[in-house]
Amino acid sequence: MRNSKPIDHSTAQNLWQVWQKTAQVYPDILAVHDPHAQIEVKLTYAQLIEQMARFGAGLRSLGIQSGAHIGLIADNSVRWLIADQGMMAIGAVNATRSSQAEQRELLYILEHSDSTALVIENLATLDKLQPELQNLSIQQIILLSDEDVPTGVYNFSQILELGASQDLGNPNITPQTLATLIYTSGTGGNPKGVMLTHGNLLQQVTGALDVYAVQPSKKVMSILPTWHSYERSFEYFIFSQGCTQIYTNLRSIKVDLKDFQANYMVAVPRLWESIYEGVQKQFREQPKSKQKLINFFFKLSLAYIKARRIWQGLDLENLAPSGWERFAAGLKMLTLAPLHKLGDRLVYKKVREATGGCLELVVSGGGSIALHLEDFYEIVNIPILSGYGLTETAPITHVRRPNRNIRNGDGQPIPKTETRIIDQNTRKPLSPYQLGLVTLRGPQVMQGYYKNPTATAKAIDSDGWFDSGDLGYVTPWQDLVITGRAKDTIVLSNGENIEPQAIEDACLRSPLIDQIIVVGQDQKQLGALIVPNLAGLEAANLIPPNSQLSDLNLETVEIRAIYREELNREVKNRPGYSVNDRIGAVSFILEPFAIANGRMTQTFKIKRNVVNEHYQDIINKMFV
Repeated sequence: MRNSKPIDHSTAQNLWQVWQKTAQVYPDILAVHDPHAQIEVKLTYAQLIEQMARFGAGLRSLGIQSGAHIGLIADNSVRWLIADQGMMAIGAVNATRSSQAEQRELLYILEHSDSTALVIENLATLDKLQPELQNLSIQQIILLSDEDVPTGVYNFSQILELGASQDLGNPNITPQTLATLIYTSGTGGNPKGVMLTHGNLLQQVTGALDVYAVQPSKKVMSILPTWHSYERSFEYFIFSQGCTQIYTNLRSIKVDLKDFQANYMVAVPRLWESIYEGVQKQFREQPKSKQKLINFFFKLSLAYIKARRIWQGLDLENLAPSGWERFAAGLKMLTLAPLHKLGDRLVYKKVREATGGCLELVVSGGGSIALHLEDFYEIVNIPILSGYGLTETAPITHVRRPNRNIRNGDGQPIPKTETRIIDQNTRKPLSPYQLGLVTLRGPQVMQGYYKNPTATAKAIDSDGWFDSGDLGYVTPWQDLVITGRAKDTIVLSNGENIEPQAIEDACLRSPLIDQIIVVGQDQKQLGALIVPNLAGLEAANLIPPNSQLSDLNLETVEIRAIYREELNREVKNRPGYSVNDRIGAVSFILEPFAIANGRMTQTFKIKRNVVNEHYQDIINKMFV
């Protein structure tokens, strides 16, 4: 099994055909395992596709036809996957969102998507939508739970039972057939419904094989929202090759990684940061002599991997080193290699063991990963391939390859994907290394925004180029480097344009900072809203042990000075530092940015405009 030839899905016309072929090749391999479900779930590929088919046939028995729009309001579970593919098997279109989203947003999505049926997490979620749900065009309601249901509502088991004696109806599903509507976060008004076709999603399945050929039976840890395009397309890919998916959650992820010994995983920078902080906390709890030894090894290993990047031609600041530079880097590697190997045996191996010791490949997306995290994971030999994409591109357009893993870059395009960098004002194409607006073209680009031709025309031009809204550049080897969002650019009063993301990533190296947002639009200098890191403050003896954020008083001259020194040391140490990057004003936020308070997306990205709006009074006072 370990060296099996990848399944070729290039002739598939829709996602259901992908499932059929995989189940035919690997019927007895365990497809899904949810150890955290109320009743533990384990299904082979043969069992899983049977339930998908029965769910789809059950929907047909209720009169739901090909082309119907169905709201799918639920969270990560095997049953979500069964419902999702059951709908696509009959040619229906699902409009997806988390059951944790606000009532107003869910009702808007159900109405805007023209959903005539609703598949929902449980009775509690259904009750959340009442009584307003009765005013919508919903004719059938199905729960993914097995709760007792009122008349006219069906639970999961009842739908499977209805589908046992039905078929899927043999719908005509082509690559152009609409598969799903994924609604964007909607931080600037109502969310837009991104129309993704079977062809858009199939391109992700086939294109990802160019990056890495995953093997059947290998274990994949799933933690991101399964309705989000990033996790969703990755799952379709690993399932297309017969992998086993294990479901986890934020509370259990560290234990599950160790216990289940996952081979592959996809996540967002915030998760890699959390694991890193946990390791750093364990290091700080060691005796001083051991801490010195650990720091000694990490310092030497950092020099080793930096030399190795130059020798391999993978240093973003020097992708074409001279012969002499490569020779000098190789000599440095040879000198440091024995100590790096010793550090691996004494320290780094234990870090890998804490994550199960079997991670072959992890993918980071949904935002840039800070360079200090890149360095750390490279040192401990947990390979991270960062990627790039948007919901509107299904989402993957670029991924770093194992043999071209350029840290701080966002990878090369997957097959059939074109990248063009243009000037924001003239819209003319730019040369390699010139910074501009990133535009994309390829078979993964969405059909458009549902019922919003104006927004669609603004996003996709007549030649099919999609405007990503991101700033970046490409190298002569087609490596993409994203530097920030065009709308996030901070313009200082001296006219300097500042991209905050890179500065924030640098500041997060400080153990005193948990979260940070750089501000300063139209000001003389930058400022920062900071959520302090309790463990780091305790380790520095700046607060008493076991303190709570809500009890802290950090608004002292001494603490502010310490933080400004931390921030500006890290900012100065980053590549491309400019004097305008210096942070002068600091304010502390004692409530972390979180999904629950609406200041983070479901993929753990800080909603910059929401935070700026919520803390506008504090920001104004920072610059008085």
